[in-house]
Amino acid sequence: MSTRSTLDFLLYDWLKVDQLSERARFADHSRATFDAVLDTCERLARDKFAPFNRLLDTQEPVVEDGRVRLPQATHDALHAYAATGMIAASQDADIGGMQLPCVVEKAANAFFSQACIAMGGYVMLTHGNAGLLMAHGTARQQEVFAAREFAGEWFGTMCLSEPQAGSSLSDIATRATPDGDDFAADPLGARYRLVGNKMWISAGEHEITPNIVHLVLAKIPGPDGRLPAGVKGISLFIVPKHRVDAEGNLTGERNDVVLAGLNHKLGYRGTTNTLLNFGEKGGATGYLVGNPGDGLRCMFHMMNEARIGVGLGATMLGAAGYDASLAYAKQRSQGRPIGAGGKDASAPPVRLIEHADIRRMLLAQKSYVEGGLALALYCARLVDEQRTGTPESQAEAGTLLEMLTPIAKSWPSEWALEANSLAIQIHGGYGYTRDFPVEQHWRDNRLNMIHEGTHGIQALDLLGRKAVMQGGAGLKLLAHRIDATIARALPRARLAAYANALAQALQRLGAATRSAWATASPEDALANATPYLQAFGHTILAWLWLDVGASLLEAGDAGSSANVGRLAALDYFMRYELPKNDAWLRVVESRDRTCRDVPEDAF
Repeated sequence: MSTRSTLDFLLYDWLKVDQLSERARFADHSRATFDAVLDTCERLARDKFAPFNRLLDTQEPVVEDGRVRLPQATHDALHAYAATGMIAASQDADIGGMQLPCVVEKAANAFFSQACIAMGGYVMLTHGNAGLLMAHGTARQQEVFAAREFAGEWFGTMCLSEPQAGSSLSDIATRATPDGDDFAADPLGARYRLVGNKMWISAGEHEITPNIVHLVLAKIPGPDGRLPAGVKGISLFIVPKHRVDAEGNLTGERNDVVLAGLNHKLGYRGTTNTLLNFGEKGGATGYLVGNPGDGLRCMFHMMNEARIGVGLGATMLGAAGYDASLAYAKQRSQGRPIGAGGKDASAPPVRLIEHADIRRMLLAQKSYVEGGLALALYCARLVDEQRTGTPESQAEAGTLLEMLTPIAKSWPSEWALEANSLAIQIHGGYGYTRDFPVEQHWRDNRLNMIHEGTHGIQALDLLGRKAVMQGGAGLKLLAHRIDATIARALPRARLAAYANALAQALQRLGAATRSAWATASPEDALANATPYLQAFGHTILAWLWLDVGASLLEAGDAGSSANVGRLAALDYFMRYELPKNDAWLRVVESRDRTCRDVPEDAF
């Protein structure tokens, strides 16, 4: 696909993003300024990121004399990115931001994820880290840490997982004890000493910037010296790589944070992934963010933003694979048409794209990738509504984001990965070699079903919490939005059958939700949470595709080749993908016990 033309369509023709300039926060902007930002990011991604994607894959980070070495291209690209001001793109103008809508910021960053997602990981984490501090940090923490991160002077991380705990945050063992009798008087925040180990820390060690701002989850021991149980005992701390004074100047002293090792990954190799030890020499200096015991609530501010970013990154890796396989299918000749000519060895071979099965795989990729991009941008548009809408629309946007965040993270992580697999298949044996980029796209994308909350965790969150919160209020609001699209589509002959199919899918989803919870046992209700997640995601994507189709037909612009392609992707998704819901929801509705009851020895 043409990424720019697809973004333009989704932003302006579908989401009407240019109308945001009518709101006070975005009054200094127009489509011209939005386009200028997209132009700049598209050019920078093409010139500074894309040419080095393979280099970062083959020249992994290494440790030499205790220092992590990265290719110079990484330094150059990220410094160029920081110089654009994009890390602070959606922040207030009075702190150096552009006050861009979140939806435009996400669209602009899509270019970098498609060009070289491993480089983009550093700035995504930094943006989320600084944004958390703007929401939960003190004024001094914002001035000293967040402002430098937004300027690209320092980069940031999130330090949650531990070797023994993984995703089970209630089991973290890193401890934070008050640093001296005057610990509460430090101008940077209550000062603590942290001791523990953190695992899987992306961007945890590098020398791209002179300092790294680690946001670390830890527990403060009680009077008996024991760590509090559960997630309610978790607190959040700023732990800089190098110690700073009260004004944020580097003291020249390394904090007690030590690189214990690098993780060597299947893909995403250009982003360092580390094991960090805190407190080998008595304790790493950390500053409390928010209140004691409030750490996980604060961290979710960054985690939820990161989850939408993960989904967008997965989508754009899918887009990279789709573009590569489409180009290959158009130029590679192989086989002959089925029929009389197919048995005539003297007949010239045809291009791959002339085979129906190749077109099936291309349409599948297109429906996954452009649908996933619509999902990410829709969620980003909800962020803008939550920030600048009327009180009623702000509340609705917040509820919809609660519902859609597990989908925005998980659906592209699964189906854009499938798009990458299909891209390899279209290349045949060549796709399995390093001569073509599609094998790297798949390897890079495989991470996205794991990090920032695994697929299973997103499923448990969706069925166990989001679908039933406030008596199902979020599900009802989402259903109301979907019903509005169905009502738009029903009068149009081209879309009526799809509108009815979506209505049936929505009704089935609601029934499955009620059936899953028609039991007092959470274990029974949640045993098939992942199939529920898959069906929920496919329902959402069918809704978005139908909404896109309705917008096209209402505008009377269905005849261009680009829009013919969008309608074909809509056809594919409604005919090939949405029917998968039946199998997924069948086990949810019956609370099928196959996976629960199989004895361990049977494996």
